[in-house]
Amino acid sequence: MEKPKLYITRKVPEKILEPFQQDFTISMWKYEEEPVPREVLLKEISDSHGVLCMLSETMDREVFNTGSSLQVVANLAVGYDNIDLHAAREAGVVVTNTPGVLTESTADLAFSLLLATARRIVEANQYIKEDKWKQWSPYLLAGMDVHNKTIGIVGMGRIGEAIARRAQGFGMEILYHNRSRKVESEKQIGATYVDYATLLNKADFVVSVVPATPQTNHMFNKEAFQKMKRSSIFINISRGSVVNENALVEALETGEISAAGLDVFAEEPIRSDHPLLNKTNVICLPHIGSASTETRSSMLQLCLENISGVIHGTGPITEVK
Repeated sequence: MEKPKLYITRKVPEKILEPFQQDFTISMWKYEEEPVPREVLLKEISDSHGVLCMLSETMDREVFNTGSSLQVVANLAVGYDNIDLHAAREAGVVVTNTPGVLTESTADLAFSLLLATARRIVEANQYIKEDKWKQWSPYLLAGMDVHNKTIGIVGMGRIGEAIARRAQGFGMEILYHNRSRKVESEKQIGATYVDYATLLNKADFVVSVVPATPQTNHMFNKEAFQKMKRSSIFINISRGSVVNENALVEALETGEISAAGLDVFAEEPIRSDHPLLNKTNVICLPHIGSASTETRSSMLQLCLENISGVIHGTGPITEVK
């Protein structure tokens, strides 16, 4: 009996694939850092039973119409705004994601951005590289304290809660805004629920951890930045679409906020001439929220287990409902 075909849209370590080789015929795009071309994706999907894809792939109605044998799409991410869920359901295709396994690593990255931006770490490193360090002075590259400040977390899911736990260790007051109150989080972490405007007004650090939806599109806009303290720092590890980048640039240039740390952008990848990159008070990262070796390997493992569960009838572990 012919084995079902699994297609993977980026090159991944063979070691992770070994346990699944006996159950699948595995085909894989040959590059790790280059997205699969659309025409190649459609050709490969035409006879695939399962696909392991990245956020860089648009899995739309054309994909599901092409993949007549397709049973499952496993997205290597928590978010799934690259997938047309309605078209997938119409085609009878199960969609899965990777919640849970990347929570702590992504929270680490969020807090790393917060600390690095507040204490001007990247700027200070560049200062030495450019041979500007001639002598010590009391306020040389003086940044902003993190301990005992107020953090405002917008989006209190797993990652938001993990960020809040880290904030506890810095003695921070924790405010949060979410679609619904998280009473258990309030009890366990000491977080306080506030409305969006209050959070923006009171927080020293505003951290976006919201999903990309029509409701969150450009929620961080000119009006939002105007509500924030002039000394506040904005951190975004969620999706670029939640920020109006023109408004953010303006807020930084006019001093409405003091700095920003960003791991995501409206259109990725950004280039070196992006207006946010020429500012010393902004740290930009190439969407590496969950990019630890351990976590990415766990995410791949979960994707493969989801695909195997659907195709072999035991069911997915983390289906997107």
